[in-house]
Amino acid sequence: MTAVEQSLPAKDQQPKTIYLKDYQVPGYLIKTTDLRFEIYDGETIVSAMLHLYRNPAALTPATELTLHGADLELISIALDGRVLSDTDYQFGEESLTIFNTPAQFNLLSITKIKPESNTSLEGLYRSRTMYCTQCEAEGFRKITYYLDRPDVMSEFTTTVVADKKYPVLLSNGNLIDQGDADNNRHYATWHDPFKKPAYLFALVAGDLAHIEDTFTTCSNRDVALKIFVEPKDLDKCDHAMTSLKNSMRWDEEVYGREYDLNIFMIVAVDDFNMGAMENKGLNIFNTSCVLAKPETTTDGGFQRVEGVVAHEYFHNWSGNRVTCRDWFQLSLKEGFTVYRDSEFSADMGSHTVKRVEDVTLLRTLQFAEDAGPMAHPIRPESYIEISNFYTMTIYEKGAEIIRMLATLLGKDNFRKGTDLYFERHDGQAVTTEDFVAALADASGRDLTQFKRWYSQAGTPRLQVTDHYDEDSLEYSLTIKQSCPPTPECQQKLPFHIPVAVGLLGSAGDLPLYLKDAEPDFETGDNTHKVLELTAAEQTFVFQRVQEKPVPSLLRGFSAPVKLHYDYSRDDLIVLMSRDSDGFNRWEASQQLGLQAIHHAMGAYQRGEDLAALQLDADLIAAYRGVLQDDSLDKAMVAYMLSLPSEAYLSELADLVDVEAIHYSRTAIRKIIARELRDDLLGIYRAYDHAQPYAATADAIAARSLKNVALGYLMLVGDENVIRACEQQYRTANNMTDVMVALTQLVNTEAPLAQQLAETALADFYQRWQHESLVVNQWISVQATCVLPNTLAKVKALQTHAAYDGKNPNKIRALVASFCNGNAINFHADAGAGYKFLADQIIVLNTQNPQIASRLLTPLTKWKKYSPGRQELMKAELERIMAESNLSKDVFEVVSKSLA
Repeated sequence: MTAVEQSLPAKDQQPKTIYLKDYQVPGYLIKTTDLRFEIYDGETIVSAMLHLYRNPAALTPATELTLHGADLELISIALDGRVLSDTDYQFGEESLTIFNTPAQFNLLSITKIKPESNTSLEGLYRSRTMYCTQCEAEGFRKITYYLDRPDVMSEFTTTVVADKKYPVLLSNGNLIDQGDADNNRHYATWHDPFKKPAYLFALVAGDLAHIEDTFTTCSNRDVALKIFVEPKDLDKCDHAMTSLKNSMRWDEEVYGREYDLNIFMIVAVDDFNMGAMENKGLNIFNTSCVLAKPETTTDGGFQRVEGVVAHEYFHNWSGNRVTCRDWFQLSLKEGFTVYRDSEFSADMGSHTVKRVEDVTLLRTLQFAEDAGPMAHPIRPESYIEISNFYTMTIYEKGAEIIRMLATLLGKDNFRKGTDLYFERHDGQAVTTEDFVAALADASGRDLTQFKRWYSQAGTPRLQVTDHYDEDSLEYSLTIKQSCPPTPECQQKLPFHIPVAVGLLGSAGDLPLYLKDAEPDFETGDNTHKVLELTAAEQTFVFQRVQEKPVPSLLRGFSAPVKLHYDYSRDDLIVLMSRDSDGFNRWEASQQLGLQAIHHAMGAYQRGEDLAALQLDADLIAAYRGVLQDDSLDKAMVAYMLSLPSEAYLSELADLVDVEAIHYSRTAIRKIIARELRDDLLGIYRAYDHAQPYAATADAIAARSLKNVALGYLMLVGDENVIRACEQQYRTANNMTDVMVALTQLVNTEAPLAQQLAETALADFYQRWQHESLVVNQWISVQATCVLPNTLAKVKALQTHAAYDGKNPNKIRALVASFCNGNAINFHADAGAGYKFLADQIIVLNTQNPQIASRLLTPLTKWKKYSPGRQELMKAELERIMAESNLSKDVFEVVSKSLA
């Protein structure tokens, strides 16, 4: 036996790997599903009547039925009214097989479950004042025995019966009956006329309040909109309702998609593993993704609510009406829907700002995932536990692949393709091939090579060189593509990559005349061109170029790749100052920041005094020019002044030097703060701190720039600035300004700042201790403090009354914030941070395996660190692997990390 096998329970020495190549259609399908839930304190009785029939698509007629089931107590089971005996069926580890099944039949099963003790938060469970469900990906099998797979779609009717102390009883679809039952109980019956897989089932029973509104669809149908929350949260729902109505209108206008039921409901739940869930007609949300008001929610929180509400609503078509055939196709619904919600958010605010935010997330987290042991294509070939594949690759990279398709096809053809996709596959469970085929058929484009993005993992790298010929006035760009090996594939075939470019001359953008190319009539812009890279190496020649240009490459981040071109500092200053592509102006600022930080890292590693560093006057002038550029969105100014994050710097490094990255980045920030002190003070003082709060794009942008200025100014250590920061904390009329001020005080080492921070932290908790989401922010700001001894404070917070080690939001606020967002302290203290994380994972492994496996990410990167740290991190992974009863979720991540 290998060490891995020995560590697993004897009953299951090696968790089963599921392969895409082994997919087979189900032997049976379910025409109708009738459910009845009798909810009692301590237990729930579930009756499930299924009308099953043999699948005509099966190669051979099925003669037995295997249903999925986990953590269920079977009370009785009957086939066409005949109660089955023990010899008629057989239990598997997570299954129930019934022998000698006819061509079609009714199956009635009655099971007992215990939602109150369900800490996995999958299936039916209790959260505070309510019962609720989470069935994606495979949670329905914890409710009743069923064909729990996405390609089995059924029409559901659900009756929920409970004590009247739970006055709200909800499920999917339209309400068709309700009334009283015996013993102070009542019932509600819901019918969903649209076929759906079990993962989209939802149920809620609780003591809830709600707000309501209506939306009139493009065909003049009135849809009731309701958001259910605990009564104390009723004043935090308006923003979510506005976001929902905006999403519904946008989906009609941009994609032609109209809502189909008579009612759309959202329920906010405090204990939830994910952000939200798109269950048909009854979306269940993490409270953090639906509740918002200025006093308790930051600008980022408002934007998150808007984006998540849109995402889950858009799933009504891209995920529900057309769903995925199997879980390997997860990005079919998630990547497409992330792209849709991103475009919606861009339309609600600034396209450039939204693009910068999305790319920052992608390059920091998804690129790191592509370079790690869990790297996988957006359509994986295998998995052990599907919950581990709700990843940045599936979602964010999946969205980038949809974006590339939209770029290659153009706006009109892309819309024709999505229209055909929805029309062709409405009511079906399909594959990524079906999606791409619809786009290809509608546009007439051959997308065969493009489909490699679905099957090849890794982040492609583009190496760009150029040449300018003064005599012929020709400018050539040579682009080479490559992709590093990943676990599933060592040798990659060339991708089909759209590379958007422009050329900058002394007077601005130059006209583009690409040799042997047709004019781009669709855009009407001859200063911007999308090059299609399909070979390992290609050269593109531009004619009539009157001067040697500065190339603006990968505009709008037109593909999820790493691009290298040998830009000089002067080239980057030109791009930063006057590129017409807003994204590339920001990108140039980031590259200038990287150059400065890498220079400082060299000095740090040589033992030089970072306090003696200087920045070139031209670079300071460029930053000052950005501050004074009235043509720029204030949010873009804030982003351009913000240096690349430590996480991104770590992702770029072959071997991560934690201390060099942290102290060098801080040193550069201090130089910028000193050199631009007067300009930054002017911005901070000019902002009207007393103006009423608004969650508009302009207001958010102004706050963002003002708070970036404050962050720089606090590095100078000026007592007046520290007191101004504390005053902002005390007098701010919104949580954004409060949290920024509190964060700055907590992270500033000056004695005055630390004194004020201690007082502010105590005041903050006293003021907001009854608001769980606000307390999570209080926890997180302490967990991410970069000053020494933070781990001790984190451990102390675990025993604080504010912390609940079973609540995913609390765990994320404390453990994930420290381990993912505080590198300088997580990697300090001779591996104490690694041991702390491993301890949490071992506890959560049996309590909530999904959360446990997601926390593992920092340890999976152990090969990127120095030998000493590698040894310590690997030892903790091995300690986790040695645990008995290791969940499939944790086993898969740890075993792949140690491979």
